[in-house]
Order: sequence, then structure tokens, then C-alpha cells
Amino acid sequence: MPDDLKHEIRENAVGPAKASGDAGSVEQHKLTDQIAADKHLAGKDAVRKPNRGLRFNKIVPPSAG
Repeated sequence: MPDDLKHEIRENAVGPAKASGDAGSVEQHKLTDQIAADKHLAGKDAVRKPNRGLRFNKIVPPSAG
């Protein structure tokens, strides 16, 4: 899903913020709101990872056998 969101943000940044025609008008979410949503979803994905960016290792010197 994050790849789809990145694609949507890129598409929305290229397109107009507002459009109007005979059928009515359309307005997209602000780019800052879209970026905030992307950061939120990335944070949720990071929390789901088992190590969460931390790794604990026990170092045993070879002479301690």
C-alpha cells in the first residue's frame, strides 16, 4: 500500500489542486495532508517490524569459552 500512496502523492502533485466544469467542481486534499498521511502509515509499518530498529547482541570474547 505505501507504493500506491507514493504514486498517488506524485500524481496529485502534478495535477491541479482544484478543477471545475459543467458537472461541478473537484478539490483534492492538500499536499501537506497527503505527506502527513504517508508519514503516519510509514510509522505504523515500522512499528509492526519485530526488531523496530533495535538489535541486541551478546558479545562473547573467544577466551571466555
